[in-house]
Amino acid sequence: MEKLPDLSSLSGEAKDALIVLLWEEVQHLRQRLEELERPKKTSENSSVPPSKGFKANKQPPKGKKGGERRAASVGRTGGGRKLHLHPDETVIAQLSCCPACAAAMPLSNQRLQSRYERIELPEIKPIVTRVERYQGRCDACGTDSIAPVPGPLAPGSPFGQSIESLATYLRYGHAISYERMHQLLAEVFNLSISEGGLANLLTRVKDRLDDPLSEILSHLRQADLICSDETSARVHGKNEWEWVFQNPEVCFHTICATRGGSVIYAVLEDHEPEVWVSDLFSAQASHPAKQWQVCLAHQLRDCQYAMDAGDSVFAPEMKALFKRALAIHRRRAQLADSTRYQYRLDIKRQLRRILDLAPDQADGIRLKTRYEGIHDNLFLFLEDAAIPPTNNSSEQAIRMSTLFRKVTNGFRSDWGKDLFAAVRSIVNTGKRQGFSALQAIQIALSGRSLFQTG
Repeated sequence: MEKLPDLSSLSGEAKDALIVLLWEEVQHLRQRLEELERPKKTSENSSVPPSKGFKANKQPPKGKKGGERRAASVGRTGGGRKLHLHPDETVIAQLSCCPACAAAMPLSNQRLQSRYERIELPEIKPIVTRVERYQGRCDACGTDSIAPVPGPLAPGSPFGQSIESLATYLRYGHAISYERMHQLLAEVFNLSISEGGLANLLTRVKDRLDDPLSEILSHLRQADLICSDETSARVHGKNEWEWVFQNPEVCFHTICATRGGSVIYAVLEDHEPEVWVSDLFSAQASHPAKQWQVCLAHQLRDCQYAMDAGDSVFAPEMKALFKRALAIHRRRAQLADSTRYQYRLDIKRQLRRILDLAPDQADGIRLKTRYEGIHDNLFLFLEDAAIPPTNNSSEQAIRMSTLFRKVTNGFRSDWGKDLFAAVRSIVNTGKRQGFSALQAIQIALSGRSLFQTG
């Protein structure tokens, strides 16, 4: 309606219809206004990753300009790189005579003025072992025999375990494409492997990771504590889901076509852990564990969003209670058992008090309804030091998966997604056992166990 009609010429029915029309338009505009006034979701008040948030421009440091500050810091004393404990070579520079008058300079007149290092990399080139294998016929019995060779030199691919480990590490630890890996191996390692050869190499690696992956899964199915999360994955141009199940000792990844709770039971089978740690996603809530610790990192962000949206009654109180509980958790090693017990009782009393509040803002009401249903799952970590208050370790475990998806745009084969999940399981489990990513891959391909004993 662009122009208000002459009301005196309208009948009662027409005026009623006009009022209804205008009322509907007002409601529509009010809804649009509320949507526009809703706070923007950021990494501070939601699960939006920091990479998608708005980043303000950094202000230059006060005083000198950046270049001047860097120049002034060159040659500073009292800092810098630590000297190597066992250098390969030591060069001692001493004076034999005075540079000014050429008089002899005895060692007793000299003192150490400085000590520093120069570091270089040696030329890297592959070690090539040629095998000449002979066959012969026995004059006594006529049997044809072939000379045996050591296991690592058996016929097959010319590329050994060290090259398999390196290629796997570069591909699934740094998301390097076949083309760039081919270039890197040729220019840095003086090793020529075609892109097809790299794909064939990684296909062979996948079969050799079955046993280490089964060992990881076996340990997971005996764990009392399991933390879990999931993130999207692209397979054959379609959306799938990468799940992670982990604790301080073990980490298992799998990529599935579903985000449903059936994945949990397919991975764990009939195992029922004591404690489950996750966010509030419905599939995670269907876990088989006896107790459930809800991730407080998510709840802190949700409380912040409700505060940004205008709730001043419920969300601020809950956020303060969460932060206090987390502070107690950080200090628990310095607290006596009796003190921790009193703190737990006080946290429960405060929770009951906050749940009696009556927020009048929609987001505050939503949070109150949520916490009334899960109040027993908020502060389990205060009862047991082994229970983490957040699921941050799971999010850290799948961070590389998110980067890999962004860099490569996903997987074009089922074996590629399965190999990626296997390698991430081995790398993250190895990290929990004290190994670097490359070391974990090398151990797995050598047939040794990632789990330290003794």
